[in-house]
Amino acid sequence: MLTVDQYSYIRTAHRVYGKKIKQIARETGHSKNTIKKVLREEYSGYKPRIKQPYPVLGPYLTTIDQWLTDDKKRPKKQRHTAVRIFNRLRQEHDFKGSETSVRRYVREAKLRLGVGAPQVFIASDPQAGVEAEVDWGQCLAILGGIETRLKLFCMRSKFSGKHFVRCYPCERQQALFDGHIRGFSFFDGIFPVLIYDNLTTAVQKILHGKNRVLQESYDKFRGYHNFVPRFCNRGQGHEKGGVEGLVGYSRRNYMVPVPAADSLEDLNRMLLQACRAYGDHRIAGREHTVNELYEEEKGHLLSLPDIPFSNLETAGGKVDKYATVVVDKNRYSVPTSYAYFKVNVVLYIDCVEIFYGGKKIASHARLYGNNKWSLKPEHYLELIAQRPQAFESARAIRQWRKNWPSCLERLLDKFCQKQGHTKGIKDFITVLMLYKDNAAGDIESAVKTALSSGAGTSQAVKHILIHKETDGSQSFSSLDNWQSLPPPDVSVYGQIGGGILIPA
Repeated sequence: MLTVDQYSYIRTAHRVYGKKIKQIARETGHSKNTIKKVLREEYSGYKPRIKQPYPVLGPYLTTIDQWLTDDKKRPKKQRHTAVRIFNRLRQEHDFKGSETSVRRYVREAKLRLGVGAPQVFIASDPQAGVEAEVDWGQCLAILGGIETRLKLFCMRSKFSGKHFVRCYPCERQQALFDGHIRGFSFFDGIFPVLIYDNLTTAVQKILHGKNRVLQESYDKFRGYHNFVPRFCNRGQGHEKGGVEGLVGYSRRNYMVPVPAADSLEDLNRMLLQACRAYGDHRIAGREHTVNELYEEEKGHLLSLPDIPFSNLETAGGKVDKYATVVVDKNRYSVPTSYAYFKVNVVLYIDCVEIFYGGKKIASHARLYGNNKWSLKPEHYLELIAQRPQAFESARAIRQWRKNWPSCLERLLDKFCQKQGHTKGIKDFITVLMLYKDNAAGDIESAVKTALSSGAGTSQAVKHILIHKETDGSQSFSSLDNWQSLPPPDVSVYGQIGGGILIPA
């Protein structure tokens, strides 16, 4: 290799001192042709070989090329690396060469064969109020003291970068629709174009190119809001890279440390506040803040429909022997008088309503998962009063008992001590029936007053409630006059749902 110093010496020896080419060649050890080239041209430095020989690796080049060609049909995360090729050559072909030569050849071969070639991206300048991206993520939160895995719905404007985030217990279609409806409300308008992955809740079948067969209910939802969906190519999540980044940003900034909330609704209120507070900074390459760009694009969005989309599902069912209706693999209770009746069920994203003959007979918070029971104690109290031996083992009572105040437990013990076990339980159930028409706080206050006054029957508790409603007083120094009151008509409690009396 000819260095700059040698290049300078050759030219100086010939041009300044007049030395012959033959003499310079003898002094430097370079050939005459090299000396002539130096005198004729500028210094060009070292020129690498046009073709790199692989004396040891040569017999294996065809094998390597075949492995890399086959990789084109394999998942991206299950393709050969240079290290894996080197190890296979040693194990399967007794290769004795170096790993460095394998790495160098694999790098060149991948470029030549088009395997794993680095992608080039096109810089984009989105139009105001035209496109938004939608995606799901996963996160962890503590709801009511229980560690819960949740799904994170994310919607992000491509122009402004403003975003909306909300948690759901699942990624079902109702959750997808609810996220859109709340997102449109947050942005105060509808983006004409929404960009997605190929969600099964939206896409029924992927056809050639960009063509898709949409789920019928999603197509109705899209038509109602007048936006155009655009779906990414398979495995090309970078086509909606903004919202992909938002999923990670939301987890790192909104869910760290793991948030604790009393309920999912409380958690989502926290997330909504965080989304509203976001946007006082500039995104790289933009002249204005996120909020300034968002204010600019609001005027370009489609207006919200006058009547919100009815995001509900309907189903039929039959009340079973447990006075429950099985809906979506979970059980919801109804008053026992409707046992074995056919009913209609309306499912919202967060609640379930059960109807008989057009009349709502029960409402529950929506359950997700399988084989869960939502039992309302008031649906069973009249029946349990007829069968007091079932009180301790009744699932509705056991679920309620975990959360009811300690004063009720003390009242039950006192009733059983004064009246005996069976009569005490029956009388205690009469107190529980008061929850149907009275506030829980009022009942618990009356129970505490009755306990402190030494009363041992349900009539005393009802007496205190009546006087509280009459004069608002919560202080009862004497309960002597409660015995003069007529006994309460417990059968009135059986008139559930407007005139349906539970048979004795």
